[in-house]
Amino acid sequence: MIDLLPTVFAALPFHGWDPVAFEIGPVAIRWYSLAYLVGLIAGWQYVHWLNQTPPHAMSEGDADDLLLWMTLGVILGGRLGYVIFYNPMQYVANPLQILTVWQGGMSFHGGLAGVLLAMWWFGRRRGIPFLALSDLAAAATPIGLFLGRIANFINGELYGRVSDVPWAMAFPKRDGTFTDPRHPSQLYEAALEGLVLFLVLLWLARFTNARRRPGIVGGVFLAGYGLSRIIVEFFREPDAHIGYLAGVVTMGQLLSVPMVAFGVWLVWRARHVADFEGRAKIEEDEAPELGEKPGKAPARKKPADKRQPGRRKKKKKGA
Repeated sequence: MIDLLPTVFAALPFHGWDPVAFEIGPVAIRWYSLAYLVGLIAGWQYVHWLNQTPPHAMSEGDADDLLLWMTLGVILGGRLGYVIFYNPMQYVANPLQILTVWQGGMSFHGGLAGVLLAMWWFGRRRGIPFLALSDLAAAATPIGLFLGRIANFINGELYGRVSDVPWAMAFPKRDGTFTDPRHPSQLYEAALEGLVLFLVLLWLARFTNARRRPGIVGGVFLAGYGLSRIIVEFFREPDAHIGYLAGVVTMGQLLSVPMVAFGVWLVWRARHVADFEGRAKIEEDEAPELGEKPGKAPARKKPADKRQPGRRKKKKKGA
């Protein structure tokens, strides 16, 4: 890390952290990459912890396998979402740049769509109800959101609009100069869609019966994130190549409105469904023996012949 960077603005100095956390030979490990890695692993362990209490949506083995599917959904969906929603013409002209994920450019809304698709396919193959599975994933998602926004702050990117609030910060630009004092909107997002939303979903998923009505936890997450994003977008600087849509709203706000509506509908719908009792928890010592098919009762053995050996059944004499 380098020393605090001085500024000529009436604002708090930018922290001056290096976007590269550490280097292993020629490989540079960035804070943003660490945020994804730690977020996925911590979320996976958190899902394990939630699944320990009834209703058990899946087995321990299913929870382990889910990590790979979630990772693919986040990365592929997040990248394609950014390409489609935020900068399609640039990538049409330079399609190979789609693969340069390390240069930045990920969309939360695209990552959400990728995760939902991955969970639907995973649940369909394993016989796990989609809404019960998505409730667990939704409860863990704010962990990654919090870490991602902190990484945005460290990188000095996605900052807010010009402001004169006492906590405004001047962020460094690529040419070595600094911006005018701006809202540290990355921290606003980390607080709302990360910390606050995590605590609300923790209370619902662990200390109430919400998970017995699949869709409540996921619906609250969608509505909560959407509202948080809409609010913070009033303080966040819009993407330079997009600006304001119709001179009023940002792309982030536009994509968040259907999230809020769908989340409210999921919560309303969940009130009218039967309680979810969960699946039987599968432990290793209860696994079927080798050669037996899961769910199939072992074949019954034929009763032994109780007749004594050497004795033959007498034939009846004919009339």
